[in-house]
Amino acid sequence: MSRKEEKRRIREQMIEENGLIYLDGVSKVYSAGAPALNGVTLHINRGEFVFIVGDSGSGKSTLIKLLLRELTPSGGKVWVMGHDVAKIPHRKIPKFRRNLGIVFQDFRLLKDRNVYENVAFAQRIIEVPSKEIRRNVPSILATVGLAGKYKAKPKQLSGGEQQRVALARALVNRPSILLADEPTGNLDPKNSWEIMKLLEEINESGTTVVVVTHNREIVNDMRKRVVTMKKGVIVSDEEEGEYIDED
Repeated sequence: MSRKEEKRRIREQMIEENGLIYLDGVSKVYSAGAPALNGVTLHINRGEFVFIVGDSGSGKSTLIKLLLRELTPSGGKVWVMGHDVAKIPHRKIPKFRRNLGIVFQDFRLLKDRNVYENVAFAQRIIEVPSKEIRRNVPSILATVGLAGKYKAKPKQLSGGEQQRVALARALVNRPSILLADEPTGNLDPKNSWEIMKLLEEINESGTTVVVVTHNREIVNDMRKRVVTMKKGVIVSDEEEGEYIDED
């Protein structure tokens, strides 16, 4: 076995043992100031549901951007779905992201398009045949409880409904990983819980779910794995954890 093949075998074994997401001694330093991440090691297994919590400036957003390949690490390695993100060429980033679903706090819907077209857009980007789009979009809208809203424009929807559209768009391509960045940040408690229940159902169907949140009540009640960050490092990683205040 050549050295290259041996390195590939070791890498594949590492990924198999450490799941879909693996950060090994990761640091990220911007042009000025303290490191946004400093020696972070984290693995997330296939099918897990993980909360990432911490105060503003703790490194949560930087971590998500590394997983999306919006950033590359200053040091260490970030592996996502078997890919070393630092080595993904720019031209291949869109293909890499096909297996990632992302939901943001501010929904980021196309305001001039209806619900159906907002979700279909995610499929057209990756050139899914029209026949499949016509089958997939109604199916995912039904999953998130919006089967009857497919003609509505975003401005005609409540905040909770808009987040459901964003969730449908993130899921329509059947991603291996769903990243949710403050998905309940703009929602009232009732809609927040409905979105979290949907995320839990999605996780139970096999999708790995990673949620960045400040919502203490949700974290404490759902009792999932909780990774707590402070000043660029992981200070706690607990199964069935709670929101921890770090002084």
